[in-house]
Amino acid sequence: MQAVKTLEQELYYDPQVAKLRADLALALRAAAFHGLAEGVCNHFSVTLPGRPDLFLLNPRGLMWEEVQADDIVMVDEMGKRLAGRHEIEPTAMFIHAAIHRVAKKTCVLHTHMPYATALTLTQARALDTTLSQNAMRFHDRLVIDDRYNGFALDHREGERIAMAMNGADIVFLGNHGVVVCAERIDYAYDDLYYLERACNAEVLARSTGLALVPADPEMASKVAAQVDSERLQSELFFQALGRKL
Repeated sequence: MQAVKTLEQELYYDPQVAKLRADLALALRAAAFHGLAEGVCNHFSVTLPGRPDLFLLNPRGLMWEEVQADDIVMVDEMGKRLAGRHEIEPTAMFIHAAIHRVAKKTCVLHTHMPYATALTLTQARALDTTLSQNAMRFHDRLVIDDRYNGFALDHREGERIAMAMNGADIVFLGNHGVVVCAERIDYAYDDLYYLERACNAEVLARSTGLALVPADPEMASKVAAQVDSERLQSELFFQALGRKL
């Protein structure tokens, strides 16, 4: 006898949700291609249209380069798996569920990407958004959470991180990594990619030992506004990644 699907399992195969699963899998493969992955750790997630209490998440145990749409799992706001063939990793459940539930973010990308993570180890804890043009797009958009508490293995730590974001869509987690959020997967991935590029440039510039020349904060604000007003480039970049990967 064929098992009866729950409403959530039926929703998992809805064409709009299937497209989201495909886009989330593409973002993960792109991140692997760009060197932003770390083993089988870290996670990307996105809430379902009209259902902010449900979100899609990459599964436990798969490298990002191998994730396909059918590998993505569906989880509720408390981190319970509702649909999908794989298990989920506990820290993903606690961090992502809390950021979706408490901070009300649609798409949440958490990585330990090398250059951004390197800056979380410094006294500054984060990117200087007055240096490169890529860095300026993030001016007044990020916060720092420098309270490192080890692995997020309960709801309290996930909720603490969500509260520390204080409405910002990018957070540098001290001694840990970064979280990038947006209303769409393609916008979030574009920000993640260029955030790492900006951190890369800053780390390289600082490694020279030469004095750095920051731009005026007003110019940094102008550049951030320019990027925010023209997001077609983000869409085209994600489409190009789809063709390549």
